[in-house]
Amino acid sequence: MRIVTDTVELEIAMKRAGKSKRETAKALGLSEMGLYKKIQNESEFKASEIAALTDFLGLSAKERDAIFFCKET
Repeated sequence: MRIVTDTVELEIAMKRAGKSKRETAKALGLSEMGLYKKIQNESEFKASEIAALTDFLGLSAKERDAIFFCKET
């Protein structure tokens, strides 16, 4: 079992918050390609990036955990 980012739920959260991928990447200090790789589980989000996204997107702790700590079977 592997812990992954729930790509669909993250993109929904970004839309709900009215944030583009460009704005989100800039807020994290990432390139758009760097953000894309993290969203697609090609690389992992760092704890500091998860914390920043939680604030940036206005996520609850439950939403954060569902998005960033999704169990892949």
